[in-house]
Order: sequence, then structure tokens, then C-alpha cells
Amino acid sequence: MLAELFLDASRACEVHSPLTRTLLVAAADDLARGGVTARVMAGAECDRHGTVPGLRFAGALHRLVLEGRAPTLAKHYPTAGGRPDLDTLWDDALTVLHEHTEELRALVTTTVVQTNEPGRSAPLFGGLQTATHLAAAEAGRRTAFPIRLLEVGASGGLNLRPHRIAYRVDGEVFGDPGSPFALDPRWTGRPPVDLRHNLRLVRRAGCDPNPVDVSTEDGRLHLSSFVWADQVDRFDRLRAAVELARLDPVPVRPATGPEWLAEQLARPERDVLTVVWHSVVWQYASPADRAMGRAILADAASRATPMAPLALLVYEPRRTHTGAAYEFRLLLKLWPAGVSLRLGTGAGHGIPFTWDTAPWN
Repeated sequence: MLAELFLDASRACEVHSPLTRTLLVAAADDLARGGVTARVMAGAECDRHGTVPGLRFAGALHRLVLEGRAPTLAKHYPTAGGRPDLDTLWDDALTVLHEHTEELRALVTTTVVQTNEPGRSAPLFGGLQTATHLAAAEAGRRTAFPIRLLEVGASGGLNLRPHRIAYRVDGEVFGDPGSPFALDPRWTGRPPVDLRHNLRLVRRAGCDPNPVDVSTEDGRLHLSSFVWADQVDRFDRLRAAVELARLDPVPVRPATGPEWLAEQLARPERDVLTVVWHSVVWQYASPADRAMGRAILADAASRATPMAPLALLVYEPRRTHTGAAYEFRLLLKLWPAGVSLRLGTGAGHGIPFTWDTAPWN
């Protein structure tokens, strides 16, 4: 039932975005009563959980606000200079829903959720440092391998520049001190490696079934609309990451993960550490694509050598032992070393993050 999917989405933002939660809970009630939200969501009644229709609904409203076409609602949105009044938020949202029903329906039914969260570059940076350290030790090298980074489900490709970001950790700066994108990772602990080592990414590539071109105003608006509107820090991070992407463009190919990965991993590359990376993508992939992706990676892993190593680095949610909530884990596998580590856990947007080295079970 669509209203239940809205409520599921509202629980995910209960702590971190009161505005989005209030909006989705009220919209779920309106859906159940057959109100204007039902007309906006017409055609999405049979959507599956992984398509997150509630976030598409919230994103469509946010886009109108960012375009300056919903001033009644904008007064509640900090990303547009407003201050939320949760008691009157839904009444003002209703005005926009009635005035822009058809336009909102077109946005909801033709777009996919794209949360290209640049905060996830922080755990990625530490994960890459760990992977290069372990791969060099396995090969008996004194220097780290250069890296070929392959991102599945890259969206706008904003996490394909982890070496170009300035990471400010406890008064120190790692990565690129001159970057236009400075990030406070809010780490507890650190990776068990020297972060002063400069990562050398010699090749970067990404794929996505629906890539976002962040060089265009439409692409920037699309990504911005999926930021929860009362999280201005995330909004600012996104703008900084887009500016870095403008200075250092990396195209994202329109392709499904398995098809693209099979092509990229067809031959091992000697003297390069190949890292396959994805973050909060698994829930959107079909069971068939998941199975095919695993098979392609297993085949590539069987051909890895100490001088042509392969790593899988993922940041994905898993249910906690209570089964009622999720935690986001950074997991690393390295071949042929046979290393499997849980490097740490963090928030869904990558910040804050706590480092550890428990076995990956």
C-alpha cells in the first residue's frame, strides 16, 4: 500500500529531518483518505519499496521550492531561506499540491531517487587508504598501488573524487588541502593506516541506469531536490561537490551495473589496484542484477593476482540485531589476499562515522 511506503520513508528521516517526516506522515494520511496526494501519486500505486515513492514525492515538492515556484511552502524550507513551522507545514503544502498537481505527478512518475551524497566520500577515502595499504603489503611493495576506481550506481559521479577533497580531522588536513570542497568527516577513531599518504587515482569511471549531468542546471536541481530541506549542511556539501565536479569532470555512463562491470573487469590490470565501489545502491537493484553482479565479481576475483589485486568497497545499510533499524557499514574485501573486514559504521549520509576492524561476517 502506497501510504505504508510513505510511512516507511518517514521513519528513515524521523531523527534527522523533522520537516520531511512531518510532510510524509501527513501525505500518507491524505493518501489513505483519497486526497490530492492520491492524484499526485496516480500511476505509482504499485511501486515497490526500493523505488521510495515517498522520497520522490518530497523531492518533487522541494524542486518547486528551489525553482522559486512555491513561495507559500518555501517559507518552511531552510534550503530556500525559510524556517519550518511544523504545525502549518501541511496546510501550506496542500496549497502547492492543488496548484501544481499535474506537474508534480509528472515529476514523481518520471524521476528516480538520486541521493548522490558527497559525505560518503569520507568513509570511501579511509577505505581506499586501507585497501592500498593491505594490497601493497600482500604484494611486498614498498609503495602503494595506484588505484582504478569503478563506481556502480554513481548517479552524478560526485564520489569519484575522494583524493581531491580536503578532510579536516582533529586539526589536521588530509587529502587535497587546496580543494574547493572541505569536509569535516566527524570521525570517531581513524583507519589503521597513515592518512598522509596521497592517494593516486589513475583511472576513474562510473555507471548508472539514470546518470545525472551535474554540469547542467537541471542536473543540479535534480540532486538538490532529494536533499532533506532542513539539512542545510548536506545542501552546502552538495554544492561544494558539484563545484569540484565542474573543475574535475568524470563522465558517468548510462548502463546497468552488471553489464558495465563485466566490461570493466574483463581483464586484470597489472600494477594497479582495481576498486569496485558502491554506496546505498543495493536496495535499488533487482534480485537478478544483484546475482549477476556477484557472479561477475567472483569471476574477476578468481583472476586477481598480488600484482593485479581487486577490492570491493561498499557502504550499504543492514538491519540491526533488533531488526527494526538499519546501520550503514563500510565493508572491504580484497583479492587474492582473502581479506574481509568491516571497517566501520556510520550515518546513511557518511557523516558521522566510527572506525573499527571487526571481521566481515
